[in-house]
Order: sequence, then structure tokens, then C-alpha cells
Amino acid sequence: MSGRTPAEDAARDVILARIREALTVPGRPPHVGHRATDTMTTGSGTGTGHPALPILAGEAGRPWLPDGGDSPAESLAILSDNLARLRAVFLRVPDEAAAAETLAREARQRGWRTVAHHGDPLVSAALTGLGLATVRVDDPHAAFDKDAIEACDAGITACECLVAQTGSILVSSARGGRALSILPHAHVVVATPDQVVPTLADAFDQIRSRHAGRLPSMLSFITGPSRTGDIERILVLGAHGPKELLVILVG
Repeated sequence: MSGRTPAEDAARDVILARIREALTVPGRPPHVGHRATDTMTTGSGTGTGHPALPILAGEAGRPWLPDGGDSPAESLAILSDNLARLRAVFLRVPDEAAAAETLAREARQRGWRTVAHHGDPLVSAALTGLGLATVRVDDPHAAFDKDAIEACDAGITACECLVAQTGSILVSSARGGRALSILPHAHVVVATPDQVVPTLADAFDQIRSRHAGRLPSMLSFITGPSRTGDIERILVLGAHGPKELLVILVG
């Protein structure tokens, strides 16, 4: 016995019938049919009613996606605007010395006492003169301590790239690991302008090229501070991760 009532069985049959009916009508994405680089046929081609589906170039979907800019300057302006909309703090500095001064100032203003970081050269330069207790997550001479990282006021990481189109930051297990961008109260990303890319597709292209096709075991797009709107549609920051996101762009 199914455990369902006759009324539930009847409703189920109606839903499945509608699905079967909908599947008989092929749907065609609005951008299919131009800028194709190759084609393939979906299904067996016998009685399916589905046309050949072009494999589209990466630019084909661009008219239907948010703008990422056509030049580095445009991409940077769009990134800055998106980060502001997402309630992230975007700080541009001319060099590594200014990055260190900026990070020290932000730490003082927020009352940070301990920060966690990894051994990236750009991150290490930003930590110069910080004057706070630090926890290095990739220290070869110390055991990994999740509780120590969670007790830190901020996690400071590098990133793979910054995506102008969505204001997202692509982090990976190769640059910062998994815990630094999740456990501390604040997440600080230190990056350079050459890491700013227009679109999500460009981000994947860059990371494939950088890692010679062998992608890190973890990739994560961070789009603003952690947030939720589950309770009466009221936006709450820091619900499932860092409440603050700071991006320091060096150069």
C-alpha cells in the first residue's frame, strides 16, 4: 500500500500528466541560434522533436546577464558599485605599505584583538605592523585548530579573483583554505587590480589557466557578508558566517 488517500493519488496523477504533456513541447533558449561555435543534437533524434542545440561561445549569454564592463576601468567601477550595494567595504590603496596602514586602522576602529590568516605574500605584507595576535592556519609547525580560528575577530585571505558582474569574490582551498572566510566575525580580502574580471565565465577561465586545469578541491563565490531574510523577510547580516566583508585592493 502506498499510504496515500484516493484524493492524493488522483492529485498525483494530474501533476504527472501535466509534466508529461509539458515535456512534449520543446523549449528553446532565447539566445540559441547565434554565436554558435559547434552543434550537437539532444536526444536520439528520433521522435523527440528537439532541434540541434548549439554549443554557445561564452559571450552568447552576455546580453541576458548583468554587465561586467568592457574595459578594466569599467569592470572596476562596476565591482565597486556592486560591493557597496552588497554592504561590503571596498578600500583602494596604492601599495602594500598603504594596505598595511589601512588594515591596522580598520582593526583599531573595530576593536580587533586577534586575526587569522594564511601564508600568502600579499596577506603577509598587509599584516606588517598590525600589532595584534595572529593565528596562521597553514603553519606547518602547528596543528589546525578550528576553535582558535572561530575565536578570531577577522580572517584575512587572498582570493582567486573579484567578479565585477556580481560583486563576488572567488576563494579556493589553494588561497586561504576553507575556514578563514567562514568562521571569524569579519572577512578581509586582499587583492590586486589584475584579479578583477568582468564576468563569472572569466573567473572560471582565469582559475583554470592559473591552476593549469587542475582546479582546487574547493571553490566558493562570496557575495557580500553572510545574510538571511528568512524571518519575515527582514535582512539579517552575519547569520551563517562573517557579518563584515572588507576588500582591500592594492595597486
